[in-house]
Formats: sequence, structure tokens, C-alpha cells
Amino acid sequence: MKPAGPPITPAGMAKLRARYDHLLGKERPEIVEIVSWAAGNGDRSENGDYLYGRKRMREIDRELAFLARRMKALRVVDPREQGERGKVFFGATVTIADEDDTHKTVTIVGDDEQDAAKGLIGWSAPMSRALRGAAVGDLRMVRLPSGEKEWEVMEITYPAD
Repeated sequence: MKPAGPPITPAGMAKLRARYDHLLGKERPEIVEIVSWAAGNGDRSENGDYLYGRKRMREIDRELAFLARRMKALRVVDPREQGERGKVFFGATVTIADEDDTHKTVTIVGDDEQDAAKGLIGWSAPMSRALRGAAVGDLRMVRLPSGEKEWEVMEITYPAD
């Protein structure tokens, strides 16, 4: 039996799939057309369209291969189906407060979806690892590059069904 891979939300998987489909269905065919046209123009050694097109095609093929492997390895987990909503697990939106009573709200998502500016932290991030399994009122020590910091869990929510 295949071991469970890293988690990702359904929305995160949809974004990866959309990127894959865009590259395969739109960008790659356009580059193939440019390369074919440029190859028909003669000397390829000094043909910028041909050289750039070949380079871009290799980049697209590499990204397609990466996305295919990644999508195959990931495990889609829907946070709406979380049974125990009183503790922090994958997909939870958690409001935490530090010693200075500074509040911060973060959502735990797959590593492929993380975006600190939007408050989305990856499943394997230090903050996420520290918060896993915590309930409201629990104190958690988080080891960050700037040093250790203690956070209190103030609120835990999950997406509605």
C-alpha cells in the first residue's frame, strides 16, 4: 500500500491542475508552433525565436513533469470534513495571540499552497507543527528564525460544509 503523501486542500489541487492544463493545452502548443516556424527559416544557430522557443519548451516540459509527479504524490484533504473541530488540524483557521496580546490569524494548508502574506501557512512550517493538536486556551512555543515565541490559541474554525 502506498504511504499517504503530503496533504493539500481541494482548492490547492485545483490550482495545480489548472496550471498543468494551461501549460499543456495553451503555452506548450504555442511554443511548438513558434519553434516549427523558426526552424523553417533556415540557420538555427543565430535564430533567436528558435533558440528561445527551444529553451522555453524545455522549461515547460520540466514544470509539467514536476506538476505531474507532485499531483500524484499529494493527498487531497477536505477541511470541511474534519470531525474534531475543537483542535487544530489540517485546514484549520486559527487565531493566536502572543505575549503582547498581538493577534494573528493563520490557516493551515498544504505546503504547495502556502502564502504568508495571505495568512496561509504550510503543513510542515514551524508554526503549523507547533499548533497541531492544540485546543482553545493552549499555549504553544514556536521556534522561529528570530527566536522562540509563545502563542496562545484563541479561536479555531473550519470551513462550513
